[in-house]
Amino acid sequence: MDFLIFAAAVGLLVYGAEIVIKESERIAFHFNISSFVIGASLVAFGTSLPELAASVQASYDGKSDIAVSNVLGSVILNIAIILGIVFVISKNLMPKRDLFNLDSAWIFIPVGLFVLIVFDGTISRVDGVILLALMAAYLVFLAQDSNLIEEEIDEELKSSKFNWLKTVVLLFIGFVLVIKGAEFTVDSASSIARTFGVSEWIIGLLLLAFGTSLPELVVSVKAALNGNAEMSIGNIIGSNVANFSMVLGTASLVNPLTLNLQATMFDIAATIVVSFIFIFVLANRLYNRSTGIIFLSVALLVITNAFK
Repeated sequence: MDFLIFAAAVGLLVYGAEIVIKESERIAFHFNISSFVIGASLVAFGTSLPELAASVQASYDGKSDIAVSNVLGSVILNIAIILGIVFVISKNLMPKRDLFNLDSAWIFIPVGLFVLIVFDGTISRVDGVILLALMAAYLVFLAQDSNLIEEEIDEELKSSKFNWLKTVVLLFIGFVLVIKGAEFTVDSASSIARTFGVSEWIIGLLLLAFGTSLPELVVSVKAALNGNAEMSIGNIIGSNVANFSMVLGTASLVNPLTLNLQATMFDIAATIVVSFIFIFVLANRLYNRSTGIIFLSVALLVITNAFK
């Protein structure tokens, strides 16, 4: 029963997030807000909104393990599973953009900052402010290259007729679904952990992270199949920046987060390893099935270790 509740809650969470982002974008178009602001908002809040809602709810409930493991799990899954799938299914994935020179720092910096912050086993409110500052820096970076976000704009939505009543009602429904979905997701995840005698860390790292990473999976695979390599890979980079900065930063402002470094060291190390493999792939433009298989193998290793 808990699994059914969890699945339904994640569905509500993801669907609610889609409604919120779509209607927010609609309002922005109505007020003639620039494409940059709209696109940057999508990068910051779009596919990472489910992780944000789930981790903030977990922090509010005093469940630090779920809040932090959800982020680490999402980052690992984004790179190892989602990019792994993208590289395996894509026949010709060769971005024109020099992703290594232009974007690789945004893979390294969030991971490095996270490691420095959790060195004492705590993510304090001050740490949270620092992490949110990183998100602001990323938005400034995006402002220097509007091409990164122009392709994220929904042109069909831009041309649609605006209706205030409909938009406000849908926004309200979307926020309710996100809030209640996050609440039931965290509660059911904790219940599953108790039922099967596994830690909340493992549930957050695998089950919750997979559920909240579904938007990234859909966006990246769809972009790859449409031959849009930049969006497919860039979506993962932007999402991971948002997970480390916006999600953890906001969650730690609600309540300081604690973690047992000894018990979580493997997963932190796995996050570092997949991030550096990602950078190596970008540096050598290894966008092929072999790389995809390597990524998926690393994901399998992380999953196997979780159940030891």
